[in-house]
Amino acid sequence: MTISGKSRAKWVALCVSTTILVGCGLPRTGPTKGEIFKGSVQELGDAFIVTVDDHVTKATEFAPPLGFSSALIHAGVLGSDTIRPGDTLGLTVYENVDDGLLATAGANAAVLDEIQVDGSGFIFVPYAGRIKASGNSPEAIRRIITEKLEAQTPDPQVLVQRLAGDGATVSLIGGVGAQGVYPIERPTRTLTAMLAQAGGITLPPEITQITLIRGSHSGTVWLEDLYENPRLDIALRAGDRVLVEQDERFFTTLGATGAQVKVPFDTQSVSAIEALATVGGLNTGLADPTGVFVFRDEPAGIANKVLGRSDLHDTQRMVYVLDLTSPNGVFVARDFDIRNGDTVYVTEAPYTQFNKVLQAIVAPVGSAASIQSLSE
Repeated sequence: MTISGKSRAKWVALCVSTTILVGCGLPRTGPTKGEIFKGSVQELGDAFIVTVDDHVTKATEFAPPLGFSSALIHAGVLGSDTIRPGDTLGLTVYENVDDGLLATAGANAAVLDEIQVDGSGFIFVPYAGRIKASGNSPEAIRRIITEKLEAQTPDPQVLVQRLAGDGATVSLIGGVGAQGVYPIERPTRTLTAMLAQAGGITLPPEITQITLIRGSHSGTVWLEDLYENPRLDIALRAGDRVLVEQDERFFTTLGATGAQVKVPFDTQSVSAIEALATVGGLNTGLADPTGVFVFRDEPAGIANKVLGRSDLHDTQRMVYVLDLTSPNGVFVARDFDIRNGDTVYVTEAPYTQFNKVLQAIVAPVGSAASIQSLSE
């Protein structure tokens, strides 16, 4: 059996026609530039498509609202000697008589170790009675006990010490050397001092966040900002909880990039150029450098600023377009910040799709030629 020239031509025509009809079904990394633009508001879609320029980079600048409230920042440092419920005291009473009230026979001093301040802030001292301790310093408690005892024993000398108790404690959890509950003492009355007491930070400092929770209030700061700005090294209070955790922001890369993955932030801010570099840049065999898109749900305030409007009130779907081949394209991409949840998508070059269609044509023709040669 042989295939005539006329039949061969019909066979090739059939292959070409079939390939053209199913061209849209050829393998590809995602939508084309044209398909994305068809989803614009101008085409009755639901997304605003905006070409990124210097105005857009400034309008979309947005820093996460991290920081401590003024109430946390302006809280004064606790006095290191202030007694609180739960603290433990040590008392020593010296008497100038051989047979004293508290001292044992042959001794002129009585030692009362580990006297616990109760929940109401009181302690009990024999012959002195129930004494208010919380809110007082050891010196004030010494004077109170002395006044109570001097009516019963001549010239008593009282020594009061605040031992490490659990009355004023802070809980530290997360990425610290040793999680636990730590007392607020003279060396650990501020946030950085307490973090050091807990063994320091075990996470990468550039992406570490510190959250302090005090009752119903809380605040979060970057670790780097905490050490650069002394105002953020706030005074601690009893019951404070400190959480040390890694930044959980991420962006996703798709299309003709070096990798199609979910990428965590490795610095406080990431530009579009840095985002592409993180995944190996553009795929040189596939990518269209004029078709770098950033998909984002933009707050109404920023969307209005970008579009020069004032009538948008809800979160808007925005598609930002970066053209790396334009005279200012790389600079703009360097200044355009990627935000949490963004999707960075790079379209394939028109040549790539043309090459795929060509391959789809050549392959059937080659097969037809092979069949002819076998039949001759």
